[in-house]
Amino acid sequence: MIASLTKRRKDGTSYLRPDNIEALLPTLAELPRDVLLERAHIRDRQNPDYVPSECLLHFIRVSRRDNSDAWFERLYKVLVERVLRAVPRAEAGGKTTSLVNESIRNAVFDRFVEMLAKDRVQPDEKLDFFEVRFDLAVKRLRLDAQERAWRNDNRSDALDEGFGAIEADALAATAIDPFEANIFLDPLFRDRVYCAIDNLPPEQSKTMHLLFLEWPIDSNDPAVMTIAKALGCSDRSVRNHRKRALKTLAALFNPGDDQ
Repeated sequence: MIASLTKRRKDGTSYLRPDNIEALLPTLAELPRDVLLERAHIRDRQNPDYVPSECLLHFIRVSRRDNSDAWFERLYKVLVERVLRAVPRAEAGGKTTSLVNESIRNAVFDRFVEMLAKDRVQPDEKLDFFEVRFDLAVKRLRLDAQERAWRNDNRSDALDEGFGAIEADALAATAIDPFEANIFLDPLFRDRVYCAIDNLPPEQSKTMHLLFLEWPIDSNDPAVMTIAKALGCSDRSVRNHRKRALKTLAALFNPGDDQ
């Protein structure tokens, strides 16, 4: 029998797996382990034998009852590969974007493995959402890691080198230019700017950080990672986030501000 999830929503109702996942789990549970593992290696989601990541995670979690490290490891390797395919891969060359991607990739991997390790010892409700919406849960890990990377690894360099990514017409739309060159070189001023950005609404803050890292808002190339893709919204929404953020920053850093 497939156990129900225990994590509850804010309204007190329990998390429920999608109907297709709930229906598929008993069928997969009847398969010999080698067959299940073979099907788990299928990457094509359109293949009728494809094992959704929600199901794969479920069998990894219940392997705790079998006390079989070997079976856990075999399934674990497949699932971790799926997680890593969902996060940006670092490229050779040591460029800023590549270093950021490496940091994000490592942070997502470490956090996911940490949760699996804890769940292996004692069931952890934090993984329940991964059995409901695995891709969305990984995306949230990725966005959290992105935000930490922006704040911790790229603070000075991004502000020194990446400000040109913010289009002149966007700045012109604000009351004043909050990043006048002769004062922006002051490290104390840069810190104030970053603190202000960190305290903007989340989507505005993420938009500004990505602009500093020279990410494009949108692109005709589906292979290019854009701010719109990273935030899961339209390019129009990104431009609205940018406009509102710049308006707030312009007010905060008016030349008459002596705070």
